[in-house]
Amino acid sequence: MSWFGLSPDEWSAVHLSLKVATVAMIGSLPLALAVAFLLARREFWGKSLVNGIVHLPLVMPPVVTGYLLLLTFGTKGTIGAFLAQFGIVFAFRWTGAALACAVMGFPLMVRAIRLSIEAVDTKLEAASSTLGANAAWVFLTITLPLTIPGIIAGMILCFAKAMGEFGATITFVSNIPGETQTLPSAIYTLTQVPGGDAGALRLTAISVAISLGALIISEALARRAGQRIAA
Repeated sequence: MSWFGLSPDEWSAVHLSLKVATVAMIGSLPLALAVAFLLARREFWGKSLVNGIVHLPLVMPPVVTGYLLLLTFGTKGTIGAFLAQFGIVFAFRWTGAALACAVMGFPLMVRAIRLSIEAVDTKLEAASSTLGANAAWVFLTITLPLTIPGIIAGMILCFAKAMGEFGATITFVSNIPGETQTLPSAIYTLTQVPGGDAGALRLTAISVAISLGALIISEALARRAGQRIAA
């Protein structure tokens, strides 16, 4: 037995879920920040289409998203076959689980950051520009600091979504103990075997605790960041 009465396999699922969710969150951030800024501050042809594509994982069945990832990043997929030549494989690997979780959590991160950017007074940005600051400097010194609460909220939302992702992950990388079996997959497995209810309940409690803790931390960090900005 391990911590909290978890078996080694159950603890492995917890550890893997935390790793996958963290990698998905950090890996999504740069692109989410760029896309959010593009949607919030730029007008261009096809903007509605781009916005729709970004939010598509929220409205499509997760299994469909996982299947599309398999077709694209599988070893015989259009991108996966190319990456496999360099030893980069996502299908049936924990990295694939992180990719699936990143795709599912990406819209939530983009939306939170976009709303935060849109809340920044453009007059402040314009004032900096008139003083000679270029666009990059304005973004780094004005827009980005004022957007920090939204960035924090988006990161935590992505993390929480990744912790609970099941459909896309199991479709893309299957349910391999020690490699791709995250908390939701482990809970599902335990509910299918005789005597697995106790283990499923333990993992469910841990999953709820982690998700709730992430939301509480997000609220506290966002509030602190907001207070610093106001000061």
